[in-house]
Amino acid sequence: VMAMFVVVLIFTFVFRTVSVQGQSMQDTLFENDSLVISKLFYTPKQGDIVVVNSVVLDNRIIKRIIAVEGQKVEIDSKSAKVSVDGEALDESYVKCDGSFDDEYFDERYYDKEKQVYEYEVPEGCCFVMGDNRNHSTDSRVIGYVPYDEIVGRVLFRFAAGNDEVD
Repeated sequence: VMAMFVVVLIFTFVFRTVSVQGQSMQDTLFENDSLVISKLFYTPKQGDIVVVNSVVLDNRIIKRIIAVEGQKVEIDSKSAKVSVDGEALDESYVKCDGSFDDEYFDERYYDKEKQVYEYEVPEGCCFVMGDNRNHSTDSRVIGYVPYDEIVGRVLFRFAAGNDEVD
């Protein structure tokens, strides 16, 4: 009985399980993959995969952190290149056909001279994108994600799940 009580406490306050819904993180995560997440002592870092309780979308989503507060993101939609603070990211995990669909961008961030989308991440926020870039509603559309909307960082994937995220 005591062991069950400890397990319930751990999965209530330390870890949570979620199930992936949608294709925005393919080929890293797939529909119905089940994940263990945690926010305990978590500080958002570039490259982390996180579950976000998006106020803008009124839905839970799963995305990869591309940049954190104070960093500058540049996205060339024609070449599908993403740079943070002037350095191109090595994104071998991205599912893309060589360019990004412009429908996933807010035109307010387009620099016509450079022909790139530019974002400067404000304090207390991060910039997130799905790995399946042409099938992901992310910071290019919904804007910056406040740290307090992060439900947790993905720790690992396993077989069974419960809560749905996209």
